[in-house]
Amino acid sequence: MTRRYAFIIPLSILLASPFLASMIGAGTASDSPSLGETMKINFSTWHLSESIEVQTVWIPMLDALEERSGGRIVCTLFDGGAMGPGPDHYDLVASGHSDMGYATLTWSPGRFPLSDVLSLPAAIEGKEKAVDIGNAVYDRALRGEFAGVMVLEVNPCINSHLWTKEPVDTLEDVKGLRIRSPGGLQTRCIEAIGAVPVFMPLDSVREAMENGTIDGIVTCPSMIQPFGLSDVADHCTLVPFGCVGEGLFMNQEAWEGAAEDLKTVIAEVCQNPYRTTGGMTEETYDGIIAELNDSGVVFITLPPEEEARWHEAFHNVTREWVAELEAEGLPAREAVEIFNDECEKRGVSCVAFPPEWR
Repeated sequence: MTRRYAFIIPLSILLASPFLASMIGAGTASDSPSLGETMKINFSTWHLSESIEVQTVWIPMLDALEERSGGRIVCTLFDGGAMGPGPDHYDLVASGHSDMGYATLTWSPGRFPLSDVLSLPAAIEGKEKAVDIGNAVYDRALRGEFAGVMVLEVNPCINSHLWTKEPVDTLEDVKGLRIRSPGGLQTRCIEAIGAVPVFMPLDSVREAMENGTIDGIVTCPSMIQPFGLSDVADHCTLVPFGCVGEGLFMNQEAWEGAAEDLKTVIAEVCQNPYRTTGGMTEETYDGIIAELNDSGVVFITLPPEEEARWHEAFHNVTREWVAELEAEGLPAREAVEIFNDECEKRGVSCVAFPPEWR
């Protein structure tokens, strides 16, 4: 297997891929490369090199592409933002600077309006299940938001929680606190519980916590250790905040240049990379929580009556967001109902779903 960690922007635009295997064979025999042809994939992600995502998902996924193609696919990993900052990663793929990449949709406010539904608070603990939910919602409601790229998968992230310097046991405790938001509907949720949302890159959070610029952060457990936050935000309130909407994308032009049998390999490996690799499962989530607990992080579980107060605040976020988008002519309530339906099919509770919509 060959993998090179490069630090230049590649010029090749060699690959993009379909969301569904049914896309395979969309080209004609005359315009497709012949079987046996090799290809290169430059893969980009903002995840840090030592992160669980890179070590247990992206490296094994690229390995699988190379191995299942018999070495005809050769991958180069650009991690840790080597190609550019996090918000640029969708455009890196769309422009062809990257052939395949993982991008966070929520970091581009207003660009994927209906796809913000993926960031609704929901108690998802494994990425393989998150992708199943996201792919189903994409198929039913979100296809129109991704012109110009091929979508391998889209997904909500796993559960985010509230991580703070001081313990938060009630809504009164959080009032007025300055909380880093990942964007999207989490910003509204932070406002809804009486806190002040502050958007900043994850790599700026530790310093901001140390100097008092912010009092806490909403993020998923897998981001705490890589960004060195467990000793500056050592109290975690276990309320499901949802997280960002994300996805794995491939350059359109590059997809059209791929041999048909390699398209099959890419679709099989990448339509749910977490299931392919066994990375970021529910067991991973439980393990991260256990490690953080052992390191001294204090986890706070709210009593049902208090948790219900937080959920009602999230219900209002959903109602208001839907009203705003529907005033613009977008079918936001339908998207929310589809998201909730796909969550329930998989035993996941969307705690932001208004009860009167059932």
